[in-house]
Amino acid sequence: MEFWRLGFGLLLVVFHREIADFILRQEESLVAIFRSRGMAMPLFSRETIRNVYFLLGVSIAVLEMLRIWLTL
Repeated sequence: MEFWRLGFGLLLVVFHREIADFILRQEESLVAIFRSRGMAMPLFSRETIRNVYFLLGVSIAVLEMLRIWLTL
């Protein structure tokens, strides 16, 4: 199971730009819907979202490498 999570973290690091761009497109449409109904919602920048997904992937990979190392 640890190797699957390590692989997931590494895949997230490799594809963080594509994932972040996809999520941001979905978020932009949701923000537009909410704004049309009078609710103000923040919209994060593209680089901020990319950094979040990159750091999430790195943290998952590092934690899983640490868990694998500690179990050896």
